[in-house]
Amino acid sequence: MTIALAMLLLPVLVKAQFSISGSVSEKSNQVLPGASMRLKEKSTGATANAEGKYQLTNLKAGNYTLVVSFVGYQTIEKKIELSADQIVNFSLSPSAFLADEVIVRATRANEKSATTYRNLNREEIQQNNFGQDLPFILNNTPGVVVTSDAGAGVGYTGIRIRGSDASRINVTINGIPYNDSESQGIFWVNMPDFASSIENVQIQRGVGTSTNGAGAFGGSLNIQTLAPSEKAYAELNNTFGSFNTLKNTVKVGTGLIDNKWSFDGRLSRVKSDGYIDRAASTLKSYFLSGAYHGKNELLRLNVFSGTEKTYQAWSGIPESRLKGDIQGMKDYAANEGLKPEELENLLNSGNRTYNPFTYKDQTDNYTQNHYQAIYAKQFNEQFSFNGALHYTDGKGYFEEFKLKDKYKKYKQPGVIVDGELKDRTDLIRRRWLDNNFYGLTYAFNYQPQSNLNFTLGGAYNEYRGKHFGQVIWSKFPIGLSNTDHYYDGKGNKNDFNTYFKVNYSPIDQLSLFADLQYRTVSYDISGTDKNLEPINFSNNYNFFNPKVGATYFLNQQSNIYTSFSVANKEPNRDDFTNLKKGLPSPKTERLNNVEAGYRFNDNTFNVGVNVYGMFYKDQLIFTGEINEYADAYRQNVDKSYRIGVELDGAYVISSKFAINANAAFSRNKIKNYVDYIANTEEDESTSLIVNTYSNPDISFSPAAVVSGELVYKPFKGFAAALQSKYISKQYMDNTQSENKMLKAYWVNNARLGYDFQIKGIKNINLGLLVNNILNKKYESNGYTYSYAYMGDITKQNFYFTQAGTNFLLSLNLKF
Repeated sequence: MTIALAMLLLPVLVKAQFSISGSVSEKSNQVLPGASMRLKEKSTGATANAEGKYQLTNLKAGNYTLVVSFVGYQTIEKKIELSADQIVNFSLSPSAFLADEVIVRATRANEKSATTYRNLNREEIQQNNFGQDLPFILNNTPGVVVTSDAGAGVGYTGIRIRGSDASRINVTINGIPYNDSESQGIFWVNMPDFASSIENVQIQRGVGTSTNGAGAFGGSLNIQTLAPSEKAYAELNNTFGSFNTLKNTVKVGTGLIDNKWSFDGRLSRVKSDGYIDRAASTLKSYFLSGAYHGKNELLRLNVFSGTEKTYQAWSGIPESRLKGDIQGMKDYAANEGLKPEELENLLNSGNRTYNPFTYKDQTDNYTQNHYQAIYAKQFNEQFSFNGALHYTDGKGYFEEFKLKDKYKKYKQPGVIVDGELKDRTDLIRRRWLDNNFYGLTYAFNYQPQSNLNFTLGGAYNEYRGKHFGQVIWSKFPIGLSNTDHYYDGKGNKNDFNTYFKVNYSPIDQLSLFADLQYRTVSYDISGTDKNLEPINFSNNYNFFNPKVGATYFLNQQSNIYTSFSVANKEPNRDDFTNLKKGLPSPKTERLNNVEAGYRFNDNTFNVGVNVYGMFYKDQLIFTGEINEYADAYRQNVDKSYRIGVELDGAYVISSKFAINANAAFSRNKIKNYVDYIANTEEDESTSLIVNTYSNPDISFSPAAVVSGELVYKPFKGFAAALQSKYISKQYMDNTQSENKMLKAYWVNNARLGYDFQIKGIKNINLGLLVNNILNKKYESNGYTYSYAYMGDITKQNFYFTQAGTNFLLSLNLKF
């Protein structure tokens, strides 16, 4: 936190010495606005304006290599000996092939977009890739909070942006939706080591630009997979660390064959015992890609898959166990009906590593296969197209042991054993999900002149999901075979959206945009749920999501922007199937999002300041409660809001020192919140206790998220970084009770990296990541629930603890 706060106080201006300026055009002398200029091996760059002009200022005397690039054109490198101001003009030639960046261009923001975003390139991703899931690689970006069920970043992990959970974050891979259609969540455990196949990521906060798939209510992650290397390569990446964490990755690529063809592949394995008891993960994945690169067209086929076997660690640790309160644990066991064996496990486990599950195969098992066919065509200088066909199939189950489970839960009669009626039996069950997701995406881009650009895009997708359960073993006969389904449910969802975007610059300094999206969704749920309750919901939604904004360039280094966006979103499956009796069916949500900010980008210093307001109607709010399958309960609230300010910057102090830092400060409130507590009477009838709260904080929405990184490069090839992250307190429900809270925490990590070469090996990288170097004891997530018996209320809190000091050591070889 100290590093981040220090960064925010650094001076904005650095005294200029020399400059490099000029223009960028193509051979026909048509200017290329948006061309990228950067100094090689330095964090200094600029972008050509609407007239194709650029300027790099505040440069010391010396030798530089200036790299100029633009989508669809050959990159140029030019060495410059700088001892005075210089004017250097560039003329780019069309590339021999269409660049992969066109695949994601339609759904991405750029320097002219009046939205808030951060780009991460391949180098930034790889230097933090030690085998942990992608959320932990994105952890040092503004407003991000991450968590891990197993406590060490491998297995089930989660991410929140601006307090919004994963179901509010739109994720696309090459413009293709990734969010699960029914839960709208993101399951990174199904794509282990996917970071090793990523070229870049754009993180948009707020509503952002129109994209495909689930609506963005907190942010978007726009992922582009690896672009081809010009030369053939092979890589071996290996990591070993605490909790027997192991990552092995093999990557190969042909480079460009005949300047037209390329093939790339990756095979990965990630294993970890986890910090929590028995929270082991065995994860496997592969990524295959082949492409044809024409002068004006690109055809790419991607096939990637992930298989996971993860021991369940999603129940958290009861507050009494966390505090070591023996009597509290006994009271908890009595209130929750724990069996003697379960109480013994509770009493004899570690305060911070307790896992209620002890059955050896209490695991989650799932395989997901992705197929993508992507085509892009540049018809002429003004008109281009890109589109994709995609198919994803997934199938898996979680297995669990149930001790003395009731026959009536499976709608089966009891059995007589040795003359005694048995109404309970030990059993093992599996709960299955078998689903398919397929569709297409498209985008047409037309730029009739340099200051005007149109994009027409969208997608149509279908989802077909089957939910069913099996009892594969029981101590006493239960009347079901291993293959019988004791419940069957279906979820069918069709999702169509189309958007039209216009960017117009009436003068050089001003860029205006309008972005209009129409989305229609039909979602049908039928059959029986996991509790054998009948379900029958048929829903059709039509949404109009307009966005407008403006960016004004004060000069070549800085601009100001503002935008207004509207987003609408449908409820997810759990909002229907977990609906508490007596509460109305969930309604759609609406968000009005206002953003305004300032960006400054110089050779040694860049900073962005953004203020935002997110105003909701009928927002679906987490109540803090989950059921036994870790499904979180949500309910609509009439009016709520998030307002805040975000700062994001970097400062190159010298050739050896640099600082990166960001901070997000926010106020997140519900105007009036109604809390419902189930109250059971002696006759087992149930009513609701209703409490009303005025202006409480929204659950899991910290008021402050601050991150900083100090980088030190004492000599060529070596870099050390100290990373620091502060998260203020969070409430686990919406009553703003100090007794239902995650405490604030401040965590520090250290990363070391050394690159060198030996004969026969292109590059060797040794890396070390030490997490939580100060051994902070903290909880990054949790849940709470309350219930009453004859008006006497019982409260239960549960926490997800994160590992103390731990390390990951990597050895990466490039050939």
